[in-house]
Amino acid sequence: MTDSDPKPTTLEELEWAVWPSFALLAGIRLDLFTPLKDGPLSSEQLADKLGVEADKLKSLLYALAAARLLKVENGLFSNSSEANHFLVRGLSTYRGGKHEVLLNNWQAGLRTAESIRTGAPQAKLDFAGASAAELETFYRSNHAQALRRGRELTANFDLSSHRTLLDVGGGSGGLAIAVTETYPQMQAAVAELPTVAPITRRIVEEAGASDRVQVQSSDVINESPSGAFDAAVLSSFIQVISREQARRALQNVGMVVRPGGAIYIRGDMVDDSGTSPLGSVMRNLVYLNIYDQGQAYTEREHREWLAEAGFADFERKILPDGFSFVRARKA
Repeated sequence: MTDSDPKPTTLEELEWAVWPSFALLAGIRLDLFTPLKDGPLSSEQLADKLGVEADKLKSLLYALAAARLLKVENGLFSNSSEANHFLVRGLSTYRGGKHEVLLNNWQAGLRTAESIRTGAPQAKLDFAGASAAELETFYRSNHAQALRRGRELTANFDLSSHRTLLDVGGGSGGLAIAVTETYPQMQAAVAELPTVAPITRRIVEEAGASDRVQVQSSDVINESPSGAFDAAVLSSFIQVISREQARRALQNVGMVVRPGGAIYIRGDMVDDSGTSPLGSVMRNLVYLNIYDQGQAYTEREHREWLAEAGFADFERKILPDGFSFVRARKA
C-alpha cells in the first residue's frame, strides 16, 4: 500500500451506521423510554419494569447511550431531552408509533438489489389486495403521524385566509383534524378511495371532528373531487404514484381549487441534481422496493406539473428530515 492508496473510511462507517438505528428501533419496541420519564433507573430496575433479563437489556442501554438517546451516570440510565420529548408513550409529541413503519422500510431496503434485478418491488405494499381490517390497522397506526403533518403545515404556512381545505388521500384524516384545530373557522374535506373512506369517517368521528371534517369517496387520479376549495394539500401522495398519474391528479385537484387559492404538497422531492436532500434520495430505495412506480420526483417535474394544472408562484421549503413542502398559487 502506498500513501496515495485510499483507506476504507467511508466503507467502515457505513458498515456500522445501521446499528444505532437498530438500537433505536429495539428501544421503541420495548418501550424502555417511557419508564425512564420519572427519573434514572439501573438496568436491573428497568429490566424488572419491562419484564426482561437485565444482562441482555444492559447491552442495548449502553448502545442507546452511545447513540445519545440515553444518559448514563453511576450505573443509572436516564432519557436524553430528545428521548424524553419524542419517545415517551402518551405524549402528544410521541414518535414511537411509527416503529412498525421503520421496521417494514428497513426490511424492504434489504431487498433493493433483488428489486432492481427483477424489475419488480420485492416488498410490495399491495393496498388494492389488502383486507378492510389490514387497511384499518395501517391507517390507524399512521394517525399520529398524520396529525403531526397537519401541525407541521400550520407551522410552516399561514392558512388564515383559507376557509375550505381539501386533504387529498388523507388516510386517517389526521392532517385535516390538526389543521382545523388550529383554524376553527376552516371546513375540511378528506378525499379518499372508496375502500378507505369508511375507515377515515370512523377515525374522524372518534376524534369528535365530524362537524369540521367531512369525508368523500374519490379517486383523484381519474376524477376531480366534489366541491370547490380555497386550498388543497397532498401529503405523501405524489411519491407513491407514477409520473403520468401525478400529472393527472394535480390537474384534477387544480379544477376544484378556486382562483387565488393555494396547493400544498408535502413529501419527498429531490433536487434536479438527483443527489439531495439526502433523506429523499435514500428513501427512494424504499419506494423502489414497495411501489410499482412511485419515487421522489424532481423539483423541475413538480414545477412543470403544477404549471400545467394552472398553478404559479412556486415556493419550496426543505424540512430538517429532508422532506419538502411546496406551496403554489392558483392563477
